[in-house]
Formats: sequence, structure tokens, C-alpha cells
Amino acid sequence: MKKTDIVVIGAGVAGLSAAGYGARAGREVLIVEKLAEGGQLMLIDKIVNYPGIDDISGYELTEKMRKQTLEFGAKVVSGELVSIEKKDNMFTVHLNNEEIEAKAVIIATGAQHRHLNIEGEEKYNGRGVSYCGTCDGPFFRNKKIFVVGGGDTALTDALYLSKLTDDITIVHRRDRFRAQDNLIKQVEASHIKKLMNFKPIEIEGDGNKVTGIELESTINKHFEVFKTDAVFIFAGMLPATGALDKKLLDEFGYVNANANMETAIDGIFVAGDVRNTPFRQIVTAASDGAIAAHVASEYIDKIDGMSYDK
Repeated sequence: MKKTDIVVIGAGVAGLSAAGYGARAGREVLIVEKLAEGGQLMLIDKIVNYPGIDDISGYELTEKMRKQTLEFGAKVVSGELVSIEKKDNMFTVHLNNEEIEAKAVIIATGAQHRHLNIEGEEKYNGRGVSYCGTCDGPFFRNKKIFVVGGGDTALTDALYLSKLTDDITIVHRRDRFRAQDNLIKQVEASHIKKLMNFKPIEIEGDGNKVTGIELESTINKHFEVFKTDAVFIFAGMLPATGALDKKLLDEFGYVNANANMETAIDGIFVAGDVRNTPFRQIVTAASDGAIAAHVASEYIDKIDGMSYDK
């Protein structure tokens, strides 16, 4: 069994940030990743909103963070989380291929955007199909934009996107939005066009980029194709928390935590998109990771002091 001070589950932005700060604090840190470092960051072709960096790809930023984190002394192991067990002040992290004993655990498993699973969605992902208005909206300034969804995120991002273009339409499969009243009122007072009782069934393109979206009426099954340069999809998120103790989670499956990234179980911390947070960005994930590692290091000092007292 491997032993370490801190085990970080997930090697996305939050995980790499946490591991780097933990290692710089003098802790032995192991990062567990089931696929490849970077997480969703690897899917972003161009990042223009990370402070201090004008233009960088997700792959390039991942490589920089990965290299820096390993140089600080953190190590990466391959595996998938099965369960976490706590006994006294030690954790046993059960992976699908081994076990790791640690004094503190940082959950940074992330969350995935829920996809519509319609024709053209995957083909044009990153080429007109997007799941983040603040990330990709500036690329479609003064272009035709369709927003799919009816919840808080859909309306919030639609309002943001409406500042970039006069030609924006929000599509929702029901006759009313599911968002907060104040957001609905803002949308109704804006120039955003609304197509209610419609659902997307195909995203069309010319092989290189999005050119249109086909919608179906949920009332009379009528089909109609609209020209558009971009389709922003907000169908919810799927947090990667299936292997976690349910006492850590909120009703939507995200990990609850306070401002110090502390969870309901002492010694387990959380960072990034898997956390119950109102804003999910690269910069906030990095911040979460730094805080989680700092507080985890203080926690280890505390439990080490308790064992010395004994």
C-alpha cells in the first residue's frame, strides 16, 4: 500500500493546483487520475480569459501546470476511485487497482456538461457548439447565437451573450423557464428572442463549423431549421461523485463545502467543478485547489500534533 500525506483525486485544474500547493508546503502528494491530466481543460481549443495569459490552448496550459506540479514534487498515479474509508485520523483510498493511505484527501473529480446527444453535437463541439458562454462567447461577437436551456445557467449565460450580439435566441422545451424570477424578468426585458415549446434535434454544419440548428415543436411535432453561427447548450452538469459518501453531497450530487473547502468529513476537502459553487471557471478551480491544499496542510499539522501529544 502506498502512503502519503495528501492524496488528490483528479488531475484537472483544481487537482493540479491543489497538488502543487500541497507539495510546495512540504507535503508528500499523490494525484490519482483515471484518464489523463487536464480533465475538461484538454477539450478547450483556445483560452482567452485566464488572468495574465492572452491566448493559450487547454493542452498547453495543462502541460505547464502538470510540469510545474511535478517539479514541486507531487507524483501522479493511474487509477479510478472506488471508495474512501476513514479510521482514526487516517484515510484508506481504495482505487480499482491499488490502495493509498493518506492523512488528508482532496476531491477534485470535476463535473461534466450534460450533452443533448443529438446529431452534430459532438462533431461540432468546439466549432460552434459550446457549453460555456463566458469561455466562448467572445468568439461569436455580432454573430447569430442560439442558447438551449431554461434554467439559471442558461438564462445567466444568455444575458451575458446578449451583450455580445443583437441576434440571440433562447430555446426551451417547455412553455416557461425553470430559472429564478429575477433572471426571467431580465431576459423578458432584453432583446433576447424566445422559442418556447421547442427542442433541438440536430445541429447542422458545413464540415468545419456550425451553420444551423433543427428544432422540433414539443406541441405539434413541427420541424424547423434556423441558421446560426453557434449553439450554446446548458442542459445541466453531471458531477463525478458516484464513489463518494452521500453525506458529502447536496441534493444535486455536488460536494458541499465551506469557504475553506472543508466537507462534512474532517480531513476530506474539495476543489473545482465538483464543488457546490455558483461559478465554474479555470481560475476558480485553481483558486479552490490552492485553498484546499493550504487548509489540508494545516489540518495535517493539527492531527500530527494530536498524535505527538499522545
